[in-house]
Amino acid sequence: MSHRLLAATSVLSLLVRRGETVAVAESLTAGLIGAALSAPPGASGAFVGGVLSYATELKHRLLGVPADLLDREGAVHPDVAAAMAGGVRELTGASYGLAATGVAGPEPQDGKPVGTVHLAVSGPDGRVWHRDLHLAGTREEIRQSTVKEAVDLLLGVLESNLGEHSG
Repeated sequence: MSHRLLAATSVLSLLVRRGETVAVAESLTAGLIGAALSAPPGASGAFVGGVLSYATELKHRLLGVPADLLDREGAVHPDVAAAMAGGVRELTGASYGLAATGVAGPEPQDGKPVGTVHLAVSGPDGRVWHRDLHLAGTREEIRQSTVKEAVDLLLGVLESNLGEHSG
């Protein structure tokens, strides 16, 4: 079993056991994180869906990312990832929101270099966890690495909330 499928299976198992759910808000990955989380059998027990907010305007309109934040910082910023995660959690009623925004290339965006990625998880208590990445590789490699990192971030959050640690 691949690392990604194993991690996604672990995420879903922890959520189902706790009666919780997750939704995703994706920009640069455009659905790849949702595809990873819906791949394991029984995914519908914890994965509710998501929003593909590839265009900056949709981050504001669908997810409630503040327009002034987007105007000031652009779409690739840790606070934008946090707002996306919180927005998708509210929109879907999920226990957790997982968001990714970044630059997969081939060109920089909003003055941010290719490989800049910001991930965030918004939890049931309003707490937010961040992971900021500087990835290398082709556009597809950056997108695939983002999926792995996003699922791993969510798994780490869920395990720390249970007092469990992966080896």
